[in-house]
Amino acid sequence: MKRFLLGFVTAVLIGGGYLYYSGQLTLPWAGAQKGQAPSQSEQTTAPSAQARPPAEVAVYTVKPQEVVFTKDLAGRTSAYQVAEIRPQVTGIILKRMFTQGSLVKKGQQLYQIDPATYKAAYESAAASLVRARADVKAVEPKLARYSRLVKMGGVSCQVYDDTVAALAQAQADVAVAKANLTSAKINLNYTKVFSPISGRIGKSSVTEGALVTANQTTALAVVQNLGRIYVDVNQSSEELLALKKGLNNPGTNSMVSLFIGKDGTPYDREGKLLFSDATVDQSTGMVQLRVLFPNPDNDLLPGLFVRARVEQSRQEKAIVVPQQSVIRNADGSVFVWVVDKENTVKHRDITVLQAVKAQWVVSSGLAPGDRVVVEGLQKISNHAKVTTIKFNASANS
Repeated sequence: MKRFLLGFVTAVLIGGGYLYYSGQLTLPWAGAQKGQAPSQSEQTTAPSAQARPPAEVAVYTVKPQEVVFTKDLAGRTSAYQVAEIRPQVTGIILKRMFTQGSLVKKGQQLYQIDPATYKAAYESAAASLVRARADVKAVEPKLARYSRLVKMGGVSCQVYDDTVAALAQAQADVAVAKANLTSAKINLNYTKVFSPISGRIGKSSVTEGALVTANQTTALAVVQNLGRIYVDVNQSSEELLALKKGLNNPGTNSMVSLFIGKDGTPYDREGKLLFSDATVDQSTGMVQLRVLFPNPDNDLLPGLFVRARVEQSRQEKAIVVPQQSVIRNADGSVFVWVVDKENTVKHRDITVLQAVKAQWVVSSGLAPGDRVVVEGLQKISNHAKVTTIKFNASANS
């Protein structure tokens, strides 16, 4: 049994490339003498590890471009035009002539106030005018006769002067009667309450049969023109100087984007910055800006909380890089990986100015034509060789 096992082990060792002599395990390429080194031809070398191929990275080629610097400012909407409808004469409301919440046109009648007393006053003023004109007609021929008789001594100068004065007084009465008639007509017209603007009218504060008084503090209704709408926002007085420089250039007049609600839903139309307030709030140091937006579908209502993105300035030849290419150190400094002409990666310290959309504006450290690594950052190190492909910004936006 022992011989069988010994023969089996020996066969296995010889089949595996080993020889067993006198109880010693010897490599097959070992020399005939003990301790002799193998010859060069007898050595079997292990396969060497293959060199790692260059990593593939996506690069962005730096080129100057125009950058628009913006700032998001909180604000609220207000109506472009607001008309509070108030009565200008006292009387009873006979009829409301509009549907609450509907659109009304400029000049459309909204209420009818009882015109009876004002119509009577108008007719009385008209009669007074007729009487005054009759007095003038009575005095005028009399004065014409007296003007001839006074030259012949037929009437005294005193009588002539009294007649001249009587005519002047009669003419003055005509002027007063005309003014009274005009006033009575105005009051009569005021019994018809019209809308001074086109827009959407709200609820009515009175019903038929209600007594209203001239120039009362409570409005009968409110009409708002929402075809365009204002957005009032606040900006610090320090930042206003740069904004005014942009406004002074007609070719780069600031256009404003709008975002609505807490979720920041973008509004599909741009607004135009109109002006800034003339005073600075002493408690906050802020200045109010007013922006005008088109609102043809009445999507924007007065009182909405919104966020306006206001253009502050423009830089024509700015250096920008994608945000994911910029790496920040623990001390706050930033750098990028740049690929040179030999496709070698090198560390490059940069200074960033401001984030604009998905890019950083770089103020120093990069020049036009530099290739900045954007994708594959985890596969590279300083002075490593790489192969490059073009970074597809649209696929990553």
